[in-house]
Amino acid sequence: MEETAVELPQMEIPNIEQANEYAGLMMEMALTYGPPLALALVTLFVGLWVIGAVCRGVDAGFERSGMETTLRSFLNSMISIGLKVLLVISVASMVGIETTSFIAVLGAAGLAVGLALQGSLANFAGGVLILIFRPYKVGDFIDAAGVAGVVKRIEIFSTVLTTPDNKTIIVPNGAVSNGAITNFSTQDTRRVDIVFGIGYDDDLKKAKQVLSDLIEADERILKDPEPQIVISNLGDSSVDITTRSWVNAADYWGVYFDLVENGKLAFDDNGISIPFPQTDVHLYQEKSA
Repeated sequence: MEETAVELPQMEIPNIEQANEYAGLMMEMALTYGPPLALALVTLFVGLWVIGAVCRGVDAGFERSGMETTLRSFLNSMISIGLKVLLVISVASMVGIETTSFIAVLGAAGLAVGLALQGSLANFAGGVLILIFRPYKVGDFIDAAGVAGVVKRIEIFSTVLTTPDNKTIIVPNGAVSNGAITNFSTQDTRRVDIVFGIGYDDDLKKAKQVLSDLIEADERILKDPEPQIVISNLGDSSVDITTRSWVNAADYWGVYFDLVENGKLAFDDNGISIPFPQTDVHLYQEKSA
C-alpha cells in the first residue's frame, strides 16, 4: 500500500517582541489617561449630586419667598441646565478636550437663535418680569395692552384674560410689560364718579338735595370717606353736577348703574330737566309783493 503524506498547516509563532510593545503602549496610555479619566468621572458624578442639592435648596428658597409656581419651576430648570453645561465643559477640559472652539460654537448658535426669536424672547422676558414683580395676579381685573378682562392664567410668554362678555384674550407678555397696566382689583374700595347735567333754569340746590338723598338711601355707599356732590362744569347747555361716592370694589358697577337710573327717575319726579342736544327750526314766510 502506498502511504499518502498529509501536510499540516503551519502555525505562526507569535512575535513576543510585538506583543510586549503593544502591552507597553497600553500600559503607557493607561498611566497617562487613566487618572484624568477617573478623576473626570468622579467629578461628573459628584457634580451632578451637588447640582441636584443646589437646585433643591434654591427651589425651597423660592417656595418660602412665595414665588409663583410657574416662575419657580422655570428658573429652577434654567439654573439646573446652566450648572450642568458648566460641569460638562469642566469635565471635558479635564480629559484634555479643547473646549474653546466648543464654547465659540455654543455662543454663535445662541446668537443665531436669539436673532431668530426676538419677539418670543421679548415675551419671555416680559413674563419673567410680570411673575417677579406681580403687577397683577390670577383673578384680578386689569386693563393692559389695549384690552381689559379678568386674569385667568399667567404664562411665561402670554397672559390669558376673560372679558366681561366671556371672550378669551391672549395677550403677549412683551406688550403688557412695556405698557401701562391698570389693575382694578388691588384696592378694597373704589370711587364711583357720575356726572349729571341739569338745565340752567332748574333749581340747582334742589337737584343737589335729590342726589344727596339717593346717596344716603343706598347702604352700599360708604360713609367714610364722605360722599361729595360738586358743581364740576358750566357747559354750553347744562350745569354739570358730579357725585363722588366710595364703595367696596365688588359693589362698584351695581352702585354705578343704580345711581344713574335712580338719578334720572328722581329728576323726573321733581321736575328737573336733563338737557339734550336739539335743533330749533324757524320758518319765515316771505311777504308777497
